[in-house]
Amino acid sequence: MPDATTLLCPVCQGALDLSSEPRRTLACPAGHRFDAAKQGYFNFLTGKGTNFLEDTSPMVLAREAFQNRGHYAPLAAELAALVAGHHTAQQLDIIDAGAGTGYYLGEILDRHPAARKDALAMDISRFAMRRAAKLPDTLAVVWDVWRAIPSGDGSRDVVLNCFAPHNPAEFRRVLRPRGLCLVVTGAADHLEEVREPLDMLSIAGGKQESLVEKFGAEQLTHLSSRNIKYQMELEPEDLFNLAFMGPAGHHLAAEVLRAKADALGRRTVTASFDVHLFVPQG
Repeated sequence: MPDATTLLCPVCQGALDLSSEPRRTLACPAGHRFDAAKQGYFNFLTGKGTNFLEDTSPMVLAREAFQNRGHYAPLAAELAALVAGHHTAQQLDIIDAGAGTGYYLGEILDRHPAARKDALAMDISRFAMRRAAKLPDTLAVVWDVWRAIPSGDGSRDVVLNCFAPHNPAEFRRVLRPRGLCLVVTGAADHLEEVREPLDMLSIAGGKQESLVEKFGAEQLTHLSSRNIKYQMELEPEDLFNLAFMGPAGHHLAAEVLRAKADALGRRTVTASFDVHLFVPQG
């Protein structure tokens, strides 16, 4: 379990200390204290919380079911290989910013040969963090990625950012000089066969160019980008989970979406991801 020495208090930015007795608690010298929920995660979004909608329990269940079927396993394997190839030290300090269930983080931790691993998973969804808290060597924290990341300057080897909001200034701050930032976005043809019939959001063009410019402005150099593309054979249940685990889950009733998925039947669907690698300048 991480010792939390790089974790910062979200209230005063003091160093947080992790204790386990009488219960798991994070506390700073100024007296701010955060007790772990019974499911293992910590909630830093106290007070006014956030204006963004958290993924609900049914949405997270849909994501977990879809991921457990292995449909995004090629992406997870590629991310794990990229991290292992870039970072070969015997310790790995990693942040998953917008971690969801922690699926991709878990694959990276499982496949990395480092003897010591210290992972911080962040997401605004309490229900997602319940899953991420089960990962080994991981602290799961309910937190808004748009805000200051509760980790010290130059404290992390890797920042992972999959299908989540980008905060390049904070990603740069927490990365070590030889660190790596991995950003995953959906390509223009991702899920193109079912986006419209399942009322899923369209994917804007020109994402790579704007991403490179945005990250470059925060002293993160674009190392490379690659596209991972393959075909998935999806049953109606997969199609429902695929749509419901995303933004559609916030505005469509489950029974409406399930009817749409059933009407489509078994479909061949394109998975197409753009993986962008950034490293700190200087």
